[in-house]
Amino acid sequence: MPSARRVGAAPARGHLPPMTLQDIDWTAAERDLNAQGCALLQGLLSPVECEVMAARYDGEGFRSTVVMARHGFGRGEYRYFAYPLPDAVAELRTALYPPLAQIANRWNTALGEPTRYPASHLEYLARCHAAGQTRPTPLLLRYGPGDYNCLHQDLYGEHVFPLQAAILLNEPGHDFEGGEFVLTEQRPRMQSRAEVVPLRQGDAVLFPVHHRPVQGGRGIYRVNLRHGVSRLRSGRRHTLGIIFHDAA
Repeated sequence: MPSARRVGAAPARGHLPPMTLQDIDWTAAERDLNAQGCALLQGLLSPVECEVMAARYDGEGFRSTVVMARHGFGRGEYRYFAYPLPDAVAELRTALYPPLAQIANRWNTALGEPTRYPASHLEYLARCHAAGQTRPTPLLLRYGPGDYNCLHQDLYGEHVFPLQAAILLNEPGHDFEGGEFVLTEQRPRMQSRAEVVPLRQGDAVLFPVHHRPVQGGRGIYRVNLRHGVSRLRSGRRHTLGIIFHDAA
């Protein structure tokens, strides 16, 4: 799928410099989200940043750990960060939110929903916290051989920001095999459509938390989405998940 990184005289793939907000073509990202339900941000983190982030999994600074098999979520583990978030995670959350809020507001206008999202993430968190949603939701996920993540939606309370990001921290074909990011879309009276996103180390995928607007022959309608990870055949895979609403 196309990338929302502006490409000039780009270095070889695998050696891209970290992306900044100025590098992201948000018009292209919104176009891809509207057309196929996801957008790829290529090289959002450098390999070194990915390795440092993945190494955090065995450290401190988390509020809880979830073993997926115990809850029927799949196989593997994930850990929710505690406040205060690591600087790199907090910065990504704060920086990605404003352009995504503009897209989310246009989606809600199209769907006829009254909710509007404030310009800054700090303002949005204040809304979540006032409703009792005070637990941070950014997380690290770890998969080993045979692990997978069932199709799901990350809904944690009354306030749900409609877009989120996942950043792959390991290199497919080198650190692991399998483990593809999968997105499914269920349109009314139609069979589900699957999208497999070809992520490389440091790439981020933007995608809806639970639904998005789609233009049909009789106007705009809502389609529901779920996301997951296919079975890992070998190696180890880490992902950083950036969810913008906090949990109750």
